[in-house]
Amino acid sequence: MGDSAPERVRISLKAQYALRAVFDLSLQPPGRPVKISEVARRQGIPQKFLELILAGLKQGGFVESRRGAEGGYLLARSPETITAGAVIRFIEGTQSGRTRARRGGASPFESMWRRVDEAFSEVVDKTSFAELARSWQEQQRAYIPYWEI
Repeated sequence: MGDSAPERVRISLKAQYALRAVFDLSLQPPGRPVKISEVARRQGIPQKFLELILAGLKQGGFVESRRGAEGGYLLARSPETITAGAVIRFIEGTQSGRTRARRGGASPFESMWRRVDEAFSEVVDKTSFAELARSWQEQQRAYIPYWEI
């Protein structure tokens, strides 16, 4: 899942990793804690960085942790109720993940960039992790490798 945000959208690597971590937890059976090392391996996130991200997401009420041998992280609430926009805004602040082409003074492009911001928000605020997980799983099931012997 090496997808990165388009150049203009400017979502930090930390926010991209947070999205991938919440997505990974969305794919797990409800109530089953997942070890940080498993999420880090599957999502290609450095484990130490993931630990910091998950600690922040826990403070934000997105995930919870369980201690012990069978412990780990799991979603704090249903993936239907968590949107990509909520995670991005929590990690980067309220104006995050949006275009920032404004460099002082008026611009002939200001109205266009405002519409881009609105379109971006419209998409991420209506995209739940349950929807992302369903779509991804359907894509994976539809993929049938072609083997020639």
